[in-house]
Amino acid sequence: MNNRQAYFHYFIEDKYVAGIVLLGTEVKSIRDGKLSFNDAFCMFDEGELWVRGLYIASYTHGTANNHIEVHDRKLLLTKRELNKLQTRMKEKGYTLVPLKVFFTDKNLVKVEIGLGRGKKLYDKRETIKNRDVEKDIKRHLG
Repeated sequence: MNNRQAYFHYFIEDKYVAGIVLLGTEVKSIRDGKLSFNDAFCMFDEGELWVRGLYIASYTHGTANNHIEVHDRKLLLTKRELNKLQTRMKEKGYTLVPLKVFFTDKNLVKVEIGLGRGKKLYDKRETIKNRDVEKDIKRHLG
């Protein structure tokens, strides 16, 4: 599952792959594709990295102990990566955005996060223009 809006709103400069702390029913919902990145972002709290606003739908076959759909989830990175990201976040205009959620070969859920700088309106127009030009080229060639 990809966060296409992140590439539209931000210039992604660095990417990191982080583990995420989930409950069992959350993993099952992600396998079913019931995940939404709307309003999701990453933040630091007491030296730990958290993703906030990530929507994982409740599991349909779950019991009364089903998970809460939107809550803060901890991301797992090395201490060196956390320190590096924290110093970069203090610079003006940088933010951490979840880009992709995927399963590894060992069936672990990982989150790809990107360090991005916000785009201005004219940058977004240029992105739209480039996308339209690529569509026209593909249409004429194939």
